Amino acid sequence: MNSTVILVTLVVYKLTLVGIGLWASRRTHDETDFLLGGRALGPWVAGLSYAASTSSAWVLLGFSGFVFVNGLSALWMVPGILLGYVVVWLWFGPRLRADSRARNHVTLTDYLAAGAGPAARWAIAILASAFILFCFIFYIAAQFQAAGESFATTFNLGQTESVLIGAVVILIYALLGGFWAVSVTDALQAIIMALIAIVLPVTAVMAAGGFGGVFEAIAAAPSTPEGYLSFDGGRAPHLFIGFALGIFSIGLGTFGQPHLLARLMAVRDERARRAGFIIAITWALIIYAGMSSLALAGRALHPELDANETIFHVMTQSVLPPVLAGVVLAAVLSAVMSTVDSILLAAAGAVSHDLGAARRWRAHELLVARLVMAAICILAIIMTLNVPATIFGRVLFAWSALGAAFGPIVVARVAGRDPAPWARIAAMATGFALTVAFNQFLPSGPGQIGERLLPWLPALAIVFAFSRPARRTDAMLNGSGA
Repeated sequence: MNSTVILVTLVVYKLTLVGIGLWASRRTHDETDFLLGGRALGPWVAGLSYAASTSSAWVLLGFSGFVFVNGLSALWMVPGILLGYVVVWLWFGPRLRADSRARNHVTLTDYLAAGAGPAARWAIAILASAFILFCFIFYIAAQFQAAGESFATTFNLGQTESVLIGAVVILIYALLGGFWAVSVTDALQAIIMALIAIVLPVTAVMAAGGFGGVFEAIAAAPSTPEGYLSFDGGRAPHLFIGFALGIFSIGLGTFGQPHLLARLMAVRDERARRAGFIIAITWALIIYAGMSSLALAGRALHPELDANETIFHVMTQSVLPPVLAGVVLAAVLSAVMSTVDSILLAAAGAVSHDLGAARRWRAHELLVARLVMAAICILAIIMTLNVPATIFGRVLFAWSALGAAFGPIVVARVAGRDPAPWARIAAMATGFALTVAFNQFLPSGPGQIGERLLPWLPALAIVFAFSRPARRTDAMLNGSGA
């Protein structure tokens, strides 16, 4: 019965996504529509699609697992993530939206390269596109991995079949409707996630005897690690500071994500941007509070569990009635798979727009963008099936690398500085290279502080040291667009 409910729910949801793709295809006439939705996003679609693109598989599965393993000290991640929402929407938002309209920027790379000469702009585009493709293939692979694990758990399918099913459906609606389809489906996904983040944790905490029962059970369990219920995790002061700064710095990655900043470039006006922020930050509070509560309730009810990234599925099946559990699992599976659409779109834009592939065949620019998207999806499938890694680790590496490569330049430009073109290239290369080095070759320290925070310092120094005050149009100054 449970498998039947899951399958029916999944089919209905996927048909809905394809229907959205068909609807959106009628609003997609050129490359700007395909990559930026005609700059016409309202507050609900902009806010919810941003939120869902920021947090999906790695929050439901990765973040809940991280809290399950580390306890209350893991929550130092949340203020950094929420600060990222505040900075992007309230500080970046007005100038990013106005500047992109005034200069007809379609992608984040356009914004990074603004004002550079042809040779420098081409160098920035090549470097940025290479970083985007490299990181987003990791990111997409993480989403496919999450989908594959969910399919395998639910239907006893192999990983290959599971990943292929998810990828095919995503490609259908993303290829049809581009940015509009991606944004509307992500908004739908966000609503589903919010409902789940309320119903499932409340049910789990009640099953564990309320929050009092949760903390009593965790404290009494022999398997509970020392310091699990303290906010410093029982670490020595210097180790705790490093750990807290490391996971807090995850929020820095927000500042350089092309698929997230695209929402601010696409929102239709300042009123919609302000309302979109309220919607997005409210959603984030619900999601992170819910997944934290679920993880702690899971620790109380299943202290013996070792596979931390399955805690969400374990709790769903153990505390909900079979029919409701089937609906939740199917909805989450669909949400996990559809997260990849925004990333695919941004990666396709890096090749079709930033590298000029579409402009070489102007009459077929939409076809070029769609072919690029399909090719990137195939590469991500290959990585998913052949390069094992945790969902959490894959996402955070890609997140940190792009944040350190692009974020310092965005910060400088929003702050009214115009970095020299060569300084932008140097900052991008420095931030990215240091992130890779700390991830692969150097000891990063507690909380992965080296990978997430330290690469920002030299990159920021470069862009601010070699910059001048930027010239702005009236439209950029008053934030009204052009």
